[in-house]
Amino acid sequence: MISTWWGLALLAIGVAAVSMLVTAYAARRAGRVSVVDVTWGLALAAISVAAAVVGTGTPWRRWLVAVLVLVWGARLSRHVFRRAKGHGEDPRYAEMLGDGGFRVAITKVFVTQGLAICLVSLPVMAAAHWDVDLTWLVWVGVVVWAVGTAFEAVGDAQLAAYKRDPDRGPVMDRGLWGWTRHPNYFGDALVWWGIWLVGGAASGWWPALVSVLAPLAMTHFLRNVTGARLLEKTMSQRPGWGEYAARVPLFVPRPPLRRSR
Repeated sequence: MISTWWGLALLAIGVAAVSMLVTAYAARRAGRVSVVDVTWGLALAAISVAAAVVGTGTPWRRWLVAVLVLVWGARLSRHVFRRAKGHGEDPRYAEMLGDGGFRVAITKVFVTQGLAICLVSLPVMAAAHWDVDLTWLVWVGVVVWAVGTAFEAVGDAQLAAYKRDPDRGPVMDRGLWGWTRHPNYFGDALVWWGIWLVGGAASGWWPALVSVLAPLAMTHFLRNVTGARLLEKTMSQRPGWGEYAARVPLFVPRPPLRRSR
């Protein structure tokens, strides 16, 4: 068992480092840096399970966190793998790397994502190290996690159905995509606010303060860095995008507005 916070942090760093080394090798073989998106969920799931095994915090809560992260990570990685199968490089990564190729990807993608995995895993480490202080907050967090997971999964399913529709329009604005331009990214962020409530906030004020960096960072990444903003540089070139963006918020959902005439 690992009874210290720093010991658990080293565990997370080790899992993240091995994950990124394996991913870099796989990306080199595949010729696509975007395979790192498959690793993202799996690496965090591996950290959560390992922390549940060796941690000393309240047993049922650390295993609950492991299950929440594992369900989220497995679903996300499966979805990303199936979506990317048979396709080339993700346009987001192509734009990020420019002409630098794989050499630039080492620092811009693999090292950066490895560090991000360690940062985002802070609530997992909190659950593995500290005992539960506020049990009711654990269940509030589970509800938030469930809403985020549903938002992400339903949004992904609706987008897949849209892509299969031969009569689809140039812009996806159906279902949840009429409430927010990125329901999958919003759901992803909400998942990690839920995990923070379960693993960090429910452990007391100090673990909550330390681990709140995780959902804040995840929300920032998804909204402003590798997620919504970067994707919209490509999507904004589609016909009808300006009208869609004027009606539908970037990230936080709101009820659909009527189309302008």
